[in-house]
Amino acid sequence: MALTLKAMEYFTTALRHGSIAKAAAELNIAASAVSSAIDQVEAEFDLTLVIRQRARGIKANAAGRDVARKCEHLLEDYQSLLLEGTALKQSQSGTLKIGYYAPIAPAFLPQVFDAFLSNTADATLELEECNNDDAQDGLLNGTYDAILFVAEGVRPSIEFDTLITAPPYCLLPKAHPLARFDAVTMAQIAKEPLVVLNRPVAASYYEGLFQSGTRQAPVVAYANSTEMVRSLVAAERGCAILNMLPLTNETYGGASVVARPISDTLPPLTLALGYDSTRPRRIVQDFAQACRDHFGKTGPTQCIISG
Repeated sequence: MALTLKAMEYFTTALRHGSIAKAAAELNIAASAVSSAIDQVEAEFDLTLVIRQRARGIKANAAGRDVARKCEHLLEDYQSLLLEGTALKQSQSGTLKIGYYAPIAPAFLPQVFDAFLSNTADATLELEECNNDDAQDGLLNGTYDAILFVAEGVRPSIEFDTLITAPPYCLLPKAHPLARFDAVTMAQIAKEPLVVLNRPVAASYYEGLFQSGTRQAPVVAYANSTEMVRSLVAAERGCAILNMLPLTNETYGGASVVARPISDTLPPLTLALGYDSTRPRRIVQDFAQACRDHFGKTGPTQCIISG
């Protein structure tokens, strides 16, 4: 029979009072429950720990005093653990680990953090860019507290909030003839050399936007980072199709690009937030709310382009 915390509490309370009846009154339980707890502790150690004195209450022997002292230490540690656990759940302190498959996350994550982390919050941020599958693996195995990822192809075991649906847009060199239009069509894009973001989910998605046999110009480059795609487009290697939009038109190389909506009706990609919503720490809960608030506002900070 395993020794329970409840039995230890009843045992130590009875010895502190020297009376089963007084312990029962303090604990608001039946005296028989206290007596049974004493029996359970003695049976667990196979020792007589308590001297029962008729009409004079109870008294611990030497072994009983030793066991009672250790039980009290365990109960104090247990209460301390509960308090620390409650503080951890409610605190904005500690480490917040976020995995993201969102190439332009640097455009919005700092603003999200500013919205809920005060300057005095003792929090450490651990941010890791990863692919869509690794982000979901990391959430499931506890590597990440929260993930930002593309919800297309999400695993059934992942709970998520949709932050925004991002329609595809065309990225063009600033001097490109199509940049003069307010919007472009897939038929126009099909005639242009294409730079493709070669990331899981993304590459097949962009390929699927073209109807079979309609693309007339080749793919001139595959790049696995959004900024490399943008830099190649700025250098007039071709145009590109992307979904989320940084807050600047300038690339790392100093040249500029132009984003234009695509007038065709096309499927968007969904930026989602995954986290364990059943028992989140406060810092995770606040991060999730800050993400929802950020993308709930209209304007350029949503990082998408509307048709």
